Amino acid sequence: MAGLCYEEAVNFDNVDTEVVPGVTAAISGAALLGAPLIHDFCLISMSDRLTPMELIEKRLRAAASADMVVVIYNPESKGRKGYLAHACEILMENLPSERVCGIAGNIGRDGEYCKVMTLGELKGAEVDMFSTIFIGNSSTRNITEHMVTLRGYRSER
Repeated sequence: MAGLCYEEAVNFDNVDTEVVPGVTAAISGAALLGAPLIHDFCLISMSDRLTPMELIEKRLRAAASADMVVVIYNPESKGRKGYLAHACEILMENLPSERVCGIAGNIGRDGEYCKVMTLGELKGAEVDMFSTIFIGNSSTRNITEHMVTLRGYRSER
């Protein structure tokens, strides 16, 4: 939201803008799931309120073809049902349904949870605006129900 604050603050002479660093849902959710963000990753919002769905779909396809871990924000809301299933269908154009994925929900709140699953299972998962979705890359593994992306060292092969 800092970008919006900077954009609007130019209209007010007496307003100073300060950005305070925090911990994103991607980082805190990754810690709950294990270690999925060991290598390159991207963040994609599924909210089409300000971004056209065609552009979101293009970004999902690009991320899948680049073999990056994908973190999805805003997977669904009360008024936007079926968006995660749609994202999974797009990802499965290039990715196997067995790809390791995870959900971190209610991060830092009562009812916090995480679950490791496959992309095929993720397609039918119930999520909301408090859910952060993680889709692994080709080196991501489910190790004792933890989502772990290997770095590619020879010792890991």
